Amino acid sequence: MNAQALYRARLYRWLALLMLLPLIALAADEPGAGKRLQIGVTLHPYYSFVANIVGDRADVVPLIPAEANPHNYQPQPDDITRAMKLDALVVNGIGHDEWAREIVKAAGRQDTLPLIQANAAVALIPIGGDQDGLKVVNPHTFVSTTAAIQQVFEITRRLSELDPRNASVYRHNALAYAGRIRAMRAQYMRRFAALDLSQFRCATTHAGYDYLLQEFGLFVTAVIEPRHGVAPTARQLANTVDTIKKANVRVLFAEKNFSLDLAKPIEDATGVKVFALSHITGSAYSADEYENAMRENLETLAAAVEYTQP
Repeated sequence: MNAQALYRARLYRWLALLMLLPLIALAADEPGAGKRLQIGVTLHPYYSFVANIVGDRADVVPLIPAEANPHNYQPQPDDITRAMKLDALVVNGIGHDEWAREIVKAAGRQDTLPLIQANAAVALIPIGGDQDGLKVVNPHTFVSTTAAIQQVFEITRRLSELDPRNASVYRHNALAYAGRIRAMRAQYMRRFAALDLSQFRCATTHAGYDYLLQEFGLFVTAVIEPRHGVAPTARQLANTVDTIKKANVRVLFAEKNFSLDLAKPIEDATGVKVFALSHITGSAYSADEYENAMRENLETLAAAVEYTQP
């Protein structure tokens, strides 16, 4: 090869490389191109949801420690460090994880971190009052199989937009996961169908189970706590006891690991039977935590209704 031909060959190689550079840069920016998405979650149920959606295609990063109580959590320096490394953050966004915004802001990510609003497609239950001009709603949507499935698909939709390379995998996984939750719900729907629900009356320590109870056609007669974590006054407690007695309430749902002490004086004063339901918080983060906790909740709910049967 003469000098001129050699020069031409080298020139063509360089031109080809220059033409490829934009494509290389674009591929490097795509999450699927050698970079696994780091998806943050604020609550235990969202860890399970996202872990089942992404499988081995992305990493799920809890924003706060597993044992933390999300109702009154105070952000820590380690939370801010984690937020700085995230590609997206799944949030409840309706009152259960307001501290997440503080963490995102402290990390300087308020303009760059995509927030996936899990409840964007969920029909929310109002609980009265206004906050910052917005209607206050019940944030415990995840304690319901129906609302959980809606959240799974909303999270899947947003993740597919952020990571189109893995979108088909995410959708496939979401359908399988939602199918398992749906099958679990159907199992208990059949069990409830054989029961008389017309005379069922219950009280709860706080309004954390409304979505779950409405899902099965059950309604709450009295709520003990005025707000979660706020103990009732002596007058409020006396009024609740009076309401329970007058309405012939026989079941009180308390929060597992948290509000059983509050339920004891009500039990003593009224004779109601206490059943504990899980808010799916406080244990280790895991992909199967939600399914295990909800199956336990549904079993408890069925046992409570069966207890009231003639």
